[in-house]
Amino acid sequence: MKTKKTRILLADEHALVRAGIRALLEKQDDMEIVGEAADGQEALQKIVELQPDVVIMDIAMPGMGGVEATKRIKSQYPHVQVLALTMLEDERYFFEIIRAGASGFIIKGALPDELLVAVRAVAAGNIYLYPALAKSLLRDSVSHADMDGASLAADGLTEREQKVLRLISEERTGKEIAKQLQISLRTVDRHRENLMAKLNLHSRTALVKYAIRKGLIENDT
Repeated sequence: MKTKKTRILLADEHALVRAGIRALLEKQDDMEIVGEAADGQEALQKIVELQPDVVIMDIAMPGMGGVEATKRIKSQYPHVQVLALTMLEDERYFFEIIRAGASGFIIKGALPDELLVAVRAVAAGNIYLYPALAKSLLRDSVSHADMDGASLAADGLTEREQKVLRLISEERTGKEIAKQLQISLRTVDRHRENLMAKLNLHSRTALVKYAIRKGLIENDT
């Protein structure tokens, strides 16, 4: 039985960058490059024709940039996952592209294996944040966040729901959350459902993105 390949569209203004990424990904048994685009507008046009699963999206492109293109892709084609690619280790770009709907963020200086991990993560519907950059960005967001819970309470979250959300953002399983909070798995599921309803979010990935915006993810290393 053949492995289903992840269909990938490359969007970057530089042909040389696209060629390098293509050379790497085409060697993978589970990946297929279905097309390329030099800007955000071309990427949008090609999605209808090529039906990619993942768009590797450069943030800084002429014309329609990666942030605006990502917003439009997620609005029109929510099933398509976006992995943001950038030369710049800049907090502003990080949060802009995540808010736009990207599921991953990686810099062009990353190792080849890190790009492969990132593509597979977003293709599976998970979040990928480039580790070296995420540590400093998320630590900064935590230091500026309202850690007494007032910001979360303003969104209607109870103290217990806030604790569950923090643990979800740390990639804990339902069983692990239940054990740590000394509650049943059914209660964890109910808290997760309440979180999604209150925040109008519809997946675990969306909850993690919300946690990122609120500065809930901490890194100790």
